[in-house]
Amino acid sequence: MKSPLILLLLLLTSSAIMAQVDKDKLALDVAKAEEANLQKLKSYIWNRKSDVSVDGQVKLTTVTQFSFDAQGKAQAKLVDAESSVEQKRGLRGRAQKNAIEDKAEYVQKALGLAVAYTFMSKGELIDFFSKATVKESNGVIEATGENVYVQGDKLTVRIDAASKLFLNKKFSSLLGKDAVDGEINYEKFSSGINHVSTTVLNMPAQKMKINAVNQDYSQRVN
Repeated sequence: MKSPLILLLLLLTSSAIMAQVDKDKLALDVAKAEEANLQKLKSYIWNRKSDVSVDGQVKLTTVTQFSFDAQGKAQAKLVDAESSVEQKRGLRGRAQKNAIEDKAEYVQKALGLAVAYTFMSKGELIDFFSKATVKESNGVIEATGENVYVQGDKLTVRIDAASKLFLNKKFSSLLGKDAVDGEINYEKFSSGINHVSTTVLNMPAQKMKINAVNQDYSQRVN
């Protein structure tokens, strides 16, 4: 007859194995739902309007057009960048223009980082969930994992338990040596297709905040 201690250890071991199996299944279910949703989203193009604030004041607004290429990879093209800073003349004006262009490039890189956390591949999702802590409450699954793309980064996702589609993502990461905190929010079209609605990025080293809104979604005409 086995002792109560041995039985307890066996029970705990069994529970741990079951939890691991559940987490693996969750990863596959989320990856499957994400892929099915993405296949529908690939027929759309849209614009992302980004207001860039420095020290609390909007200094730059960029517009980026999104679409998917033949391989199904998200493509971003900067179509407009407008500064609210009054343009100076002469050498100071050219220096100012160069500074604005550099800022616009930095903003695109920061938003590109957010895109990486937005469109995660099946392998990346499975790897994330394998390292994540997972809990469920009131129909919402929450998973938090670290070292997703770079050492020390952190990602928390909230998922609708029924559809397995994303509701929200929050991440802390690095752009070069600069710390970046981001939040990605999702909404659904009336057709049920899930899509990113807003992205907010904070970069304390640059005293910068980016508020990005995805808009003007339209289906491509083949």
